[in-house]
Formats: sequence, structure tokens, C-alpha cells
Amino acid sequence: MYFKFTFCPIILLLWASLSFAQNVNVVIHGATSIAKTDDNFVCVTLDWWAAEKCDYNQCPWGKAGILNLDLRYGALINAIKAFNPLRIKVGGSLQDNVVYKVGEGKAYIRLNALFGRNESQTEKGLWIGDWQPQNTRDFMQYTISKGYKVNSYEFGNQLSGSGMGAKVDAKQYKKDVIVLKNLVKELYAHPETQPKVLGPGGFYEEKWFNTFLEVSGQGIVDGLTHHIYNLGPGDDPNMMNKILDPSYLNQVSQTCKGVSDVVIKFRPHLGAWVSESGGALNCGSKDVSRTFADGFWYLDQMGMASTYDQKVFRRQGLIGGNYGLLNATTLVPNPDYYGALLWHRLMGSNVLAVTKEFDPNLRVYAQCAKKNPGVSLIFINLSKDRSFNITLSNAKPGDARKPNYEFVAKQNREEYHLRALTGDILDDIVCLNDGPMAQTDSEDIPAMDRKLVDASTPISIAAQSIAYVTIRGFEAPACV
Repeated sequence: MYFKFTFCPIILLLWASLSFAQNVNVVIHGATSIAKTDDNFVCVTLDWWAAEKCDYNQCPWGKAGILNLDLRYGALINAIKAFNPLRIKVGGSLQDNVVYKVGEGKAYIRLNALFGRNESQTEKGLWIGDWQPQNTRDFMQYTISKGYKVNSYEFGNQLSGSGMGAKVDAKQYKKDVIVLKNLVKELYAHPETQPKVLGPGGFYEEKWFNTFLEVSGQGIVDGLTHHIYNLGPGDDPNMMNKILDPSYLNQVSQTCKGVSDVVIKFRPHLGAWVSESGGALNCGSKDVSRTFADGFWYLDQMGMASTYDQKVFRRQGLIGGNYGLLNATTLVPNPDYYGALLWHRLMGSNVLAVTKEFDPNLRVYAQCAKKNPGVSLIFINLSKDRSFNITLSNAKPGDARKPNYEFVAKQNREEYHLRALTGDILDDIVCLNDGPMAQTDSEDIPAMDRKLVDASTPISIAAQSIAYVTIRGFEAPACV
């Protein structure tokens, strides 16, 4: 117990003495929101992979695939209930349809979109012919007979554009989505209980996405879904350089903007969703995905997606592979779990613009606070040797020529600082404020208590750390 309660403060003192502090003013534009996420923006997947799923000479799935996972594990149930609710997408393959229901979780099912097709003899990877829906019809009838509540069905997995091992032409995909949509209407008679139809659930390619939506028109897909694995293969030796490179992380903005532009043009009523993002492909990185460092790309990408009006962000996955939020063997939460949980609890749905003095290593995103009035921010410091002392200003609404004015709060700030336990960002134990995060003896998620800080002082963001800050009383009309 001595180690648990004293080690984090010692590391903080060491960092404070070694890092250079830079003063930064952050301006929050609270007059209007620039985007709006779903109330349950943070989602996860449960995948089907068997223990024999191996990549890069390692097989990290064990019994974490949905077909083998024991859903009675107390640690698993507690990890889900801590979100209350947590949206769960089930089935990451083209071959299997499965359903999952636990606690207050909402189930999103990915369907086999290759059933009945054949691979082209003239073009490698292209699957041709009409989709055969009988397998899906049987599956839907089964879930209805069991009383399972399914929120949505996503059609296929990574079949858009060039695909990942398989692809379907955009016009053919449109034709098959119409069949799926009609099947949902037939089997779910009441509109209020009809699951939504989502697609295409693949990597964004402008021509394919535009062609699909042009020929299908409005009202076919309820939400436009896409995947992001911007770190590339899980065995990339340069992965840490990518994660800590602000210009590399910024590249995701082009994907999010492209999808957002398509949504503005064709207006599917549920907007755009990041329906799968795991950072590194093929089960993630065994050396990085389960560490504190992984949170830099993950939380930054959530912030970027929210500013481009992406309604939902699904992490691959809750458990399994190297990129699970929970350790696939022990079910102990990895550092990213706690970052995701804080986002879910603190960040509301209205997204605010922020501007700051130029330093690309400091990433800042702001949204209205989740519950009581106020503003919540997330600060991500990628710099190894520089901390930041941050003051906040409130943008003058209506006239950009008016000077911003410094915000002085009358209430204490609520702060949640996340750091690697030992100071090494490849550590797999995270500290929150004054102590390491560890499951309780009853396998509950530990309390994530705020730290109250005098609002008259600058916000201090340590080198290579992440912080959530909630400010009550901030004058932001968008948050009223």
C-alpha cells in the first residue's frame, strides 16, 4: 500500500524539476457550438476472433473473442457498467452475426455482407453478385424471438473503396443496402423499435462514398460509418514516432473532414460515425497499444472526430488483441480505458472551438460539460521535456475585432490528470492525480475522484501527460 500512494507524487516532483514550462493562453469560443456528438459518443466493439488469430508471430486473443468470452466475469460486467450505458458493436468479421447484451449496454450488430456473392475471376478482391439476405433474416428473427433489443445493423466490414481483402462496387453495395433496409422494415413493424441501418463501415475513399450516396439517395442508410487505423501495421517500428508527431496525428483531420463533407451533401439523419478505430492494424501493437502512450493518438482522435461532427467513436475493442481497453487475459483495464471513461463522464455533446498560441505538441479540445453547466476540456501534451501553464480566455461573441478577455472563475476547477506510473509512457499502469488506478478486491473500477484547484491559478499540464479539466461558471451561451 505504501507504493500505491506515494510513487505518483514522487514522479510529479521529478518531472517538474526536469521539464521547461511554457505559458500558453487558450481561447474558448463559447457563443455557439461548432459540432454536436451523440450523448453516448464513446463506444467499443466486441470481436469474434478465435484464439488461433495470430499476427506478427503472436496470438493475443486467447478466449477474448465473443464466441469464447465468458460474459459472467465480474470484472467484464463492472467495466461495462461503469459507463452506464456503453454502446457495444458486436461482430468484426464478414462471416459471423452475433448478439450481445449486458447491463445497460446497447448492441450494434455488424452483418455478413458477402453472403451469396462470389469473388470475381477478373479482378482480385472484388466480390460480385447480389447479397443473399436469408442468413440475416434468420438472425433477425432469432433476436426478435429472444427479445433482444438491437440498436442498429451495420452492413459489412471494410468493403468500401479498395477494401481490406475484399471489396464491393459502390452501386452494388447500394442495391444490397436497400434490400437490408426493406428487411428491417418488414421484420420490425413499429418504426420506433426499428434498428437503424448503418454503412459502409470501411475506409473512406471519396469517390466510392460519393458514388454510393449519390445512387442511393437519402433515407437508405441512417448513419454513414467509416474506419480509421492511421498508425498502420501493428509491427511498425516507427509507431511511437507517429504517435508523438503532431503533424502525423493531424492527417486524420482530412479523413474526418472528407466524411463530414459527404454528410453535409447527402444528409443521412444520424450523421457520420467512426465505427471502428484501433490505431494499429491486425490486433494492434504488442509493445504500444496496452500502454499509456496509446492514449495520445486515441484521445486526440476522439477530439478531432468530435470537432468534425462525427456523432459516435467506436474503439476496437473492449477486450481482445493488443488494442483492447481491457487486458485480454486478466480483464484488468489498460490505460486507455480510464481515458475513455473520463471522456464519457465529463465531455458533453456540444463541441466548442478553441484557439491557442502555436505549439503543436499541446492538443486542446473543449465541449460543454456533461452534466451541470460548465465547460470541459481535454489537454494532451505530447512533449517529452516541456510542460504548459495555461490561462483561459473567453472569446468575445459577434465581433472578431474585439479583444478576448481572461476568464476568472469563482469556483474551484475540477481536474483529472493522467500520467504513466513510472514516468515511462510505455508503462501499462496509469496514475490519476495522486495514485495509480487499480481494480478493487471486488473487481470494481476504482473511484476516479477529481482534484479541486484554485481557479485563479494557471492550469498546469505536465510533460507527456493528459488532463481533463471542468470549469463551472464559464460564460458559454452554447452550454446553457
